[in-house]
Order: sequence, then C-alpha cells, then structure tokens
Amino acid sequence: MDLAAFFAISALVIVTPGQDTALTIRNSLLGGRRSGMFTALGVSGGQAVWALATSIGIAALIVAFEPAFIALKFFGAAFLVYLGALAIYAAIRGRRAEPRENGKPVTTRTALRQGLISNLGNPKMAVFFTSLLPQFGSSFAALLALGLVFCTMTLVWLTAYAVAVAKAGDVLRRPVVKRAFDAVFGAVLVALGLRLATEPRR
Repeated sequence: MDLAAFFAISALVIVTPGQDTALTIRNSLLGGRRSGMFTALGVSGGQAVWALATSIGIAALIVAFEPAFIALKFFGAAFLVYLGALAIYAAIRGRRAEPRENGKPVTTRTALRQGLISNLGNPKMAVFFTSLLPQFGSSFAALLALGLVFCTMTLVWLTAYAVAVAKAGDVLRRPVVKRAFDAVFGAVLVALGLRLATEPRR
C-alpha cells in the first residue's frame, strides 16, 4: 500500500474547490466560524457514510444501479439549486439570505445538516471512493480506515476555510459587498447544482 500516493491524491481532491467548499464559505459568512465549522463537520460526516458504504459494498451497488444513482444525483442537485436561489433572492432584495428552520435564523444544527446533505447528495463521492480506496486496500478495515483518513483531511481543510472566511467576515458583510457576494455565490451554487444534474456518470 503506497500511503504517500493516497495522501497526495486525497490532498489534491480535497483542496480543489467544489460544492462542499462553496457551502462552507457561504455558511461561514452567514453564521460565523461555528456555522462554517459545523458545515465542515457535516461534509466530513457524509464522507464517513460513503466510506462505510464503500467498505461494505453498498456504494458500488449505487454506482452500478442507475436508477438509484440518478435519483441521488437529482436530489443533491435540487438541494444546491435551492440554496443558490435563496442567496440570489437575498442579493436582489438587498439583504442577506439566512437558512431558516421554523422561522429561526441559521443554527449550528442547520449548518451541520446542510453539509451532510450536500455531501450525501453527491453520488460522485460514491464513484470516487469506490475508485480510489480499493487501489490502496482490500479488507473492510483497510477501506474504512482510508476513508476515515480522507474525511479527517477534509474536516481539517474546510475548518481552516471557515476560520479564514469568518475573520474576513466584517469586510464581506458590508452592504454592497454582501449583495455582490450573495449574487456570485448563489450563481455558483446553482451552477454546481445544474452541473451535478447534467453531468454524465463516469
């Protein structure tokens, strides 16, 4: 098992910006550092589920069974489009969109759930884990351990993002800046959702 290669590939994938990074940045600005960190925790939790699913063979079944793969893909895409539309609406109305639950502002629980749904709704994680992990391990324990290492690396990286963005939050929350931010990130989330929905399975 070449662990150096595993760490290199994992690091490259993790630092490449995607939907989980965009969501972590967005929630760090909406709810501060704790919100961003709990989003990162939710993302990593979703990856842990994929790691377990890969270890026991469920992820491979999802990848192989096209209806399940497509259903999961459209669910994840709809979720991203929904969050993006909220941000765009906030930019148009000139106020910050806050994810709400029962009329209350965003909480760490909401941020955690959003991160979890974002990752679990991305079937590309199933494709990625079932392609990557078996190259470096074959037993249940080895596959799960490698998956959890990947989750931990993701958590560290996204948490660093949350801390950095939260520190810049005062500047980014200025009215003109925040409207531009909401518009740009809303468009990014919608675009990521549409790409997820239309991207062919590999």
